[in-house]
Parts: sequence; structure tokens; C-alpha cells
Amino acid sequence: MSDERAREAFEIAKETYAGEGVDVENALSALADIPISLHCWQGDDVGGFEQAAGTLGGGLAVTGAYPGKARTAGELRDDLDLAFSLIPGRRRLNLHAIYGEFGPKHPGRDRIGAADFARWREWAGKKNLPLDFNATCFSHPMAESGLTLSHPDPAVRRFWIDHVIACREVAAGFGRTQKSPCLHNLWIPDGMKETPADRAGFRTRLEKSLDEIYQTAYPDAELRDSLEGKLFGLGSEAFVVGSNEFYAGYAVSRRKFLCLDLGHFHPTESVADKISALLPFVPGLVIHFSRGLRWDSDHVVLLTDEISEVCGELVRAAAWDRVNLALDYFDGSLNRIGAWVIGARAVLKGLLQALLQPWARLEEADRRGDGMARLSIRENAPMLPLGAVWDEFCRRFEVPAGTGFVEPIRRYEDEVLRRRV
Repeated sequence: MSDERAREAFEIAKETYAGEGVDVENALSALADIPISLHCWQGDDVGGFEQAAGTLGGGLAVTGAYPGKARTAGELRDDLDLAFSLIPGRRRLNLHAIYGEFGPKHPGRDRIGAADFARWREWAGKKNLPLDFNATCFSHPMAESGLTLSHPDPAVRRFWIDHVIACREVAAGFGRTQKSPCLHNLWIPDGMKETPADRAGFRTRLEKSLDEIYQTAYPDAELRDSLEGKLFGLGSEAFVVGSNEFYAGYAVSRRKFLCLDLGHFHPTESVADKISALLPFVPGLVIHFSRGLRWDSDHVVLLTDEISEVCGELVRAAAWDRVNLALDYFDGSLNRIGAWVIGARAVLKGLLQALLQPWARLEEADRRGDGMARLSIRENAPMLPLGAVWDEFCRRFEVPAGTGFVEPIRRYEDEVLRRRV
């Protein structure tokens, strides 16, 4: 579509939405101010840049062998540059601890420091790109048993406690430098294939490990701590120590952020419903956008009903100072840059769709107790001209609309990715 036709379509869309009581310009302004954190690990299949990379494990698996995955931090940054150029709006980058540039001798995960991420910080600073961070409690000999912070062996627990303490220090340093709180999210693989005799024992050890990790307090302006639960993983089908219920209780009692990953719940659970239930009681929430199929399979995000419902709840909560949004999936079966771009744009479309909902009409139907009117408004909402507004949002950020991002990714694939061996 030509620029002139696209602008005409946008003006018609504005009028259509105005007839529903929706201010399109307000929606676009709000969307432009919501940051989404891209996950670095999609670019290299969660390999990282330690010299002796471990087996992924920990209930995690990446399928596919599409050519061109990043082999170095420099290549990963190049790939991210292209991805960011095709995603409108505000962005952040989420690093895992295994993505440091450690030089000829790795200090050990329990002794990593700011210097190992200096190039990332320099690169991000030039782009005004805030960084988030994650401890990496998997792909390591000390995690081969599937247990880390809840391990019965004090020496194993000590190693992982020191690792997370070091990661929080790195994250706080990011926050100080970038003048935006760095989110440090903690996920551990701890669990068992069969049910243990003493579930409480594992959880008591985890609680004590976490209390020691969080003894050091950092200013809120530098660091946000969040905890991410899970329903099950490969090798932990029967018992997961850090379940959502465990971390919800810990987050409430210790005043931590709680992370809700869309792929970490039973398929019949509604993550959208959890948002308004939890926000009054925790300092904040982290939403990890993923797409589970049949199990926690971390597929690339699409604009599904689930995404729409979650985005709707986030918009209604209007608690953007207490909510962090991030992508979290890994798919090696397709172009990895395309996976970033498709997922990020899908989340942004879900947020825009939510911002353009005729909430005033829906609330009025609620007040009248008119269920039929409310349902009819919801049923009609997808027919409103969302696409024309999305195209305008892309135009304002000078990124391709529609599927226009495919062409530059294909060129980059031919010129760069296929030369990687």
C-alpha cells in the first residue's frame, strides 16, 4: 500500500474508533511508552559464550538447526541491531549470565563481575538501550542433578548462591549506569522426575538460599528482583521446587516482583486472570511472553486470544511502573532474527488492540448489568480497523509495516547468516 493510501486508511480508522469512544492518538502515545525486553538467548539457541558450554538440560530444550546462529557476542549484537531496527516502540535487552565476554580464562560463574559485560554495557549505552539480567542456573556441571539452590549438598547450594549474588551485583551496576532499574529475574530448574518423600525439605532449603541471596539490598532505582515459577519441565515432571505458588508466597512476604511466564502453566489456566489477583499484593509483575503448545515448548509468540487477554488485563491495570514485559522463547527451526521480530511485534499488536478497546462502552454495559451488550461489543471489537492503526505506528517509528520486515531479514540472511559455519 502506498504511503498516501495508508494515511487515508489511518484517518478512516481514527473516525471509526472515535465512533466507539476511543481516542486513537492517546492509544498510540501510550503504546510508544511501553518498553519490551528482548531476550538475547533466542539468537544462539541458549548457548552463551562460556568456553566450555554445558548441555542445556534443566528441563529446557531447543529444537531445530536453522543456519546462521550467532557464534560470538559481536555476531549476536549485529543480529540484535537488525531486529531492533524492525521493531517499533521502546526496547530493552535481557541478558543471561552465560553471555558475558570472559576472555581466555572464565572466572567461574560464582565470580563473574561487571568487567565480563563491559562491551554489552558500552554497546547498549550508545543506543540508549536499558539492560535486564538473569542468573544462569543451568548448563553447568554443578546443575547436572537438576538441583541448584535447593540441593541437599551445602557446597552445591553455596556455589549457586554465590552465582546469583554476583549476578545481582552486575545487574545493579547496569541499573546505576543506565539510569533505569535493571530487572534481575531468577529461574532455577530444581525439580524431580518422580515425587520426593520430602517436598517441604527442598522448599525449606530454597527459601533459606533465597533469603541469603537477597540479604544485600540495592536501591529500587538500580535493581528489581523477580522470581519465576514453573509447572514442570523435562526431568521434573512430578515435582518443581520453585512452583508459582511457592514464589507467589515468597514475593508477597519478601516484597519481590513475581514473573508469570505464559508457557509455565497448565494449558487451561488463564494467566490474564492472575494479573488483577496478584498486583494488589506484590510490588510488581514480570510478564514473559511465550507460546506453549501441549507443553512448555516456548514457541514464537503470535497474536493469539491468550496474548490479547493478557494485554487487555495489563492495559486495564494501568500499572506500567510496576510491570515489566519481556519475550522468552527459543526456536532454532527458523530464522532467529525473524523469531525476535515476529514475537515482539505480536506483543505490541496485542497491546495496541487492548488500548483501542471501547472500554467506556464495556464498563457502561457492566454497570447496567447488560451481558448481551457487553458480549456484542467484545465480539465486534476484532472487526475494527486495527491494522491501519498498526501501520501508522510502524510508520512513525520508520519501520516496515505488515510483513515488510521479511525482505531485510532475507537479505541479511543471504549476506551474513549463511556465511556462518
